[in-house]
Amino acid sequence: MSGIQSLSIRSEIGELRSVLLHRPGKELERLTPAYLEEMLFDDIPWLKQIRLEHDNFASVLSNHNCEVLYYSDLLSDILQNKDVKAEVIADVISYSHIQNPNLVGEIVEHLGSKKPEELAEIIISGLAISDLPGKAGRSRLSDYINEAFPFYISPLINLYFTRDPGAVIGNRMSISSMKTEARRRESLILHHINKFHPRFADQSDEIWNSHQNPNSIEGGDVLVLSPETVAIGCSVRTSTNAIEEVAESLFKDNGIVKEVLVIQIPFTRAYMHLDTVLTMVDYDKFTIFPGIENSVRVFSLTPGQKSGLIIKPVDNLLTALKSSLKLPSVQLIPSGGGDVITAAREQWNDSTNTLAIAPGVVVTYDRNTVSNDTLRSNGIEVVEIGGSELVRGRGGPRCMSMPLNRDEL
Repeated sequence: MSGIQSLSIRSEIGELRSVLLHRPGKELERLTPAYLEEMLFDDIPWLKQIRLEHDNFASVLSNHNCEVLYYSDLLSDILQNKDVKAEVIADVISYSHIQNPNLVGEIVEHLGSKKPEELAEIIISGLAISDLPGKAGRSRLSDYINEAFPFYISPLINLYFTRDPGAVIGNRMSISSMKTEARRRESLILHHINKFHPRFADQSDEIWNSHQNPNSIEGGDVLVLSPETVAIGCSVRTSTNAIEEVAESLFKDNGIVKEVLVIQIPFTRAYMHLDTVLTMVDYDKFTIFPGIENSVRVFSLTPGQKSGLIIKPVDNLLTALKSSLKLPSVQLIPSGGGDVITAAREQWNDSTNTLAIAPGVVVTYDRNTVSNDTLRSNGIEVVEIGGSELVRGRGGPRCMSMPLNRDEL
């Protein structure tokens, strides 16, 4: 690969050098209206168009000197090893809750016969009942009755939102422990990639959070504000227990992070992660869904003298950001130009979910015209991408990217 240091994220805005994406694939063609709610979608994207839009997003990143890596490629790489292949298959089946031992044996044999690229696609796009040759494994009544759900291994519909399965803090990964059943196998895949891929293996034993943690935390709630401060959203997807565990891990083993800023947002799917209402766009500038600053509660976590955490409430978000970043002032740029109706409309299309690719340079959806013009009027360079199909999954450019390496500021 390019020789870029594997993992190094010490800010939200340093020039982006390497990123992990997933190009939408066959898994989206397995989404039906009956499973929209279960799969966390509001609509069914058109695969041909969503791939064109995603390819354009990847091209924008590449054209800005950012290396683009893909989940499917990295997964295929590690599946070349027979022992790794066997471990991955066993874990995928375990996460799929297949109880019939005869059926398990049949599926293991079927998956084991596949080439690495074919197996990687099945792990991501799922194994439908109709995909499995023969019916020999069905020796229990439940195997027939449960056919109401057409998959043995469910498709990972949400994987193109690569921000959530993990986050890099400093030079290590935090593998997310996902809140919803539909997404837990995503972090399992990242766990295996981090553990076995030569790109990351040297750092794989030192992670901030494990995918097996029973307390949930997801990458969309993690913002690396500076080398010394990490903001974590306390949300419908990220628990207080996980935040405390990650904070203690950072303080104990990192030595650089001095504070975790906890921002509690309303516990609703409309604000499912912190980055759906707040993202950093420059050294002293954030874009924010207007009014949310009055709905959040903020707490500063710092290490205790001997052990544990010191927890202090902070008066408001603006005060917390100024103090944590050691700045005399911080600007909150309202999406939708601050207009209530426009902001609400463009929030539905992820106007605040911007991806900074350099200080003061962000990628956004072109459809959020007022929010984009507002950013520009506040000195931010806006690189627009089309997203008529990408947005159907309710995520923006930040959601669709897992930064692996940024230049230090």
